[in-house]
Amino acid sequence: MSDLPQPLWRKSSKSGNEGNCVEVADNLPGMVGVRDSKDPGGPALVFGPAAWRVFVRHTRQH
Repeated sequence: MSDLPQPLWRKSSKSGNEGNCVEVADNLPGMVGVRDSKDPGGPALVFGPAAWRVFVRHTRQH
């Protein structure tokens, strides 16, 4: 596991300053991490790239 790069977490540029945000790490090979910005040391969800694209497309439609 030491070969994995450190996740580079980022928030959407459309996020406000209320702290109710998710952060995404899309620099990992073959996976996309998602975590709660209020709990950066807490658990993270991991999606495959195809599943992440479907999720993003679906949320943009609704």
